Amino acid sequence: MKFRRSERLIDMTNYLLDHPRQLVPLTYFAERYDSAKSSISEDLAIVKETFEQRGIGTLQTVPGAAGGVKFFVKVSREKAEPFVEELCQLIANPERLLPGGYLYLTDILGDPQIVQKAGRIIASAYADTKIDVVMTVATKGIPLAYAVASQLNVPVVIVRRDSKVTEGPTVSINYVSGSAKRIQTMVLSKKSMRQDSRVLIVDDFMKAGGTVMGMISMLEEFNSELAGIAVLVEDEKIQERLVDEYLSLVQLSDVDVKEKRISVQAGNYFNIWRD
Repeated sequence: MKFRRSERLIDMTNYLLDHPRQLVPLTYFAERYDSAKSSISEDLAIVKETFEQRGIGTLQTVPGAAGGVKFFVKVSREKAEPFVEELCQLIANPERLLPGGYLYLTDILGDPQIVQKAGRIIASAYADTKIDVVMTVATKGIPLAYAVASQLNVPVVIVRRDSKVTEGPTVSINYVSGSAKRIQTMVLSKKSMRQDSRVLIVDDFMKAGGTVMGMISMLEEFNSELAGIAVLVEDEKIQERLVDEYLSLVQLSDVDVKEKRISVQAGNYFNIWRD
């Protein structure tokens, strides 16, 4: 079946967005659309230009007989800033205050539109980083982890507080929670992650970073390497942070329960854009 150029462009764009960081040979598109490679190359040049102009991403050309193109998500600052600002406004709503100064974030983490946008923005920062797995801890960080992983085209590994019979043999470690200073346990199925993986840790909220440090310790049990740490919200008022290098979209600077006031600002994410 012969495709018109407009049809090819639409279908090609959709395919690339559904297969981020996957090498797609030009011969695949040529056979898919029954078109010459020269025509496919021209189409890809149009897609690449549009992606970059709209702040969606970019295409990387891999030369050679086994080459092709790869799509990498790249969210522009112009697109990321309004979203982070909107996220700050949502989190600053005083109705989110719970007893003890905790914040209710379940509705945000359950909103597909918000989570997908946050996932794209986080993935954009790690688009050029070699990552084999996205790791998170059950349960609230799971939606965000899957959103990030879908843009990086890698699997998700979920660390749990207790073992489940359906996961088979597990690795268990003890760690000290950064805020409560309590000894806690986390477990991970031995079948869930290959040895020597490069892992991006993603979580919804970080205080002192004890849970993140626990996951980093878990990586050692799999001879794996930390590729990065990303969180949706970080608590800025923590005096002793256990984690030094991480990415955050929102910083929680103050919670006044008496005045019912939540003060937030953009996280350190935009530090990746330097003049």
